[in-house]
This record gives sequence, structure tokens and C-alpha cells, in this order.
Amino acid sequence: MSDDDAELAENWALVRTPLGETWSGRARYAAAMALYKRGLMNAETLEVYRLCSRLDHQDPLAIIHDRGCGKDWLEKMRA
Repeated sequence: MSDDDAELAENWALVRTPLGETWSGRARYAAAMALYKRGLMNAETLEVYRLCSRLDHQDPLAIIHDRGCGKDWLEKMRA
């Protein structure tokens, strides 16, 4: 596995950090930013992760669903 592949895999794991863990919102946001930079999510979806970054218990996927801003992202997260 290349360094790039390892970094991508780590970011996928971090964006799925369980809700409620200390600093989990920030971990999800950092990973979301990295995935956004790779073109794997849109800006509106990234904004939800930013808004949730200080709220470790807040589920960004629920907000993304409610706003209808990341249908493709929600499909990727279900995979």
C-alpha cells in the first residue's frame, strides 16, 4: 500500500469516528477536509462537518440528509 493509499484509508476511518468520543467531531472534520480536497465531497457537505466539529455527539450525516446537500456522500458512507 502506498503512502497515498494509507492516508486515504486513514481519512475514511477518521470520518467514520463514532459519535460521542472526545474530539470526534474535530477528527471527522479534519478527515472530511482531506476528502474534500481529493474531490470526494462537495463544499456544502464539508460545511456540515465544520459546523459539527465542536459537537462530538452531533451526527453530520443526519444534517446532510436533512439539508439534501450530499446524496452522493451519503451513498459513499453507506458502502
